[in-house]
Amino acid sequence: MQPLERHIRNRIRQEGPLTVASYMAEALMHPQYGYYRSGNPIGAKGDFITSPEVSQVFGELLGLSLAVCWMDQGCPDKICLIEAGPGRGTLLTDLVRATRGVAGFHQAFERRIHLIEANPDLRRQQAKQLSGREPVWIDNIREAPELPLFLVANEFLDCLPVHVFKRTDGGWQERFVTAHRSGLTFTHGKPAPGSPTPEPDTGIDDIPPGSTVEVSPSMQEFAETVGYHISRNGGGAILVDYGDWGLVGSSLQAVRNHRKSDPLADPGGTDLTAHVDFRALARSAGRHAQVSGMVPQGILLERLGITARARILARGLASDAFQSHMAAHRRLVHPDAMGALFKAICIVPKGAPFPPGFSE
Repeated sequence: MQPLERHIRNRIRQEGPLTVASYMAEALMHPQYGYYRSGNPIGAKGDFITSPEVSQVFGELLGLSLAVCWMDQGCPDKICLIEAGPGRGTLLTDLVRATRGVAGFHQAFERRIHLIEANPDLRRQQAKQLSGREPVWIDNIREAPELPLFLVANEFLDCLPVHVFKRTDGGWQERFVTAHRSGLTFTHGKPAPGSPTPEPDTGIDDIPPGSTVEVSPSMQEFAETVGYHISRNGGGAILVDYGDWGLVGSSLQAVRNHRKSDPLADPGGTDLTAHVDFRALARSAGRHAQVSGMVPQGILLERLGITARARILARGLASDAFQSHMAAHRRLVHPDAMGALFKAICIVPKGAPFPPGFSE
């Protein structure tokens, strides 16, 4: 038995069944054994590949969109540039390179880039990737300095814990994780004290008994904190993840070696994620700031000029390199690949224009 499963079993023995959110928090963020506390989960040898690892164009275009957002707000001379969940630092590297020619933008963040990252191995890779810069690691968005905030978060929100509820004729039941002799298993029962049962005005009023709904206070708190910071200080945030506008059903999944696996089979050894409810994010951030409409990743990248950029990068490529380059372009934008699965929203101060690629 792995140490983390033993720890989880001990918690269940002492406290009773764990909420799915508590289980996810242990599996992903346990100080010693959590999935995001050790190892390198990204890339061909890891468990998943993110858009910045597919092509440099992804980070370039998002960076230029943020730079235009900065210009639209009067080019403030001091800003805070943050990436949440920066992986190996690939997106930030491409963002910095693409915005080098935007007069004053780099001077505004003074070579200092803030990163929200828990994994020590990835922090070391980020430091190497961003050599020549001054990376500053923080644990929470609340630690961001009181400056105009320019933030990008790609596949960060999907790993934040979710509570899972099932509607019954008698009301909501919560999904829990409990233990039996051969392993961990799911069960249902009365919602735990303090659990955030679905609110009646969030679009789930009419779902039939037997339906499942996920609620993530962590996602909503992150979005509201970003919206509040931007409302006070200015800036812009681009959030990209897989999900949709309002979600019904269970999307909790585990991925290992690029394949789906049992979420309870190997806590700490597999990536646990859940689809992002962009309506809930927009509702949370919109309490303070202005939130764009949700846009599929493929459409966003086309609006930002990915095809023209891909053609420029394709010049002079040999046959194999050209085919790989075109496959990466297709993977990012095609509806059958990442283009429709991933969505994006942007947060700006009320009354400010949305940056390129986004609209109301």
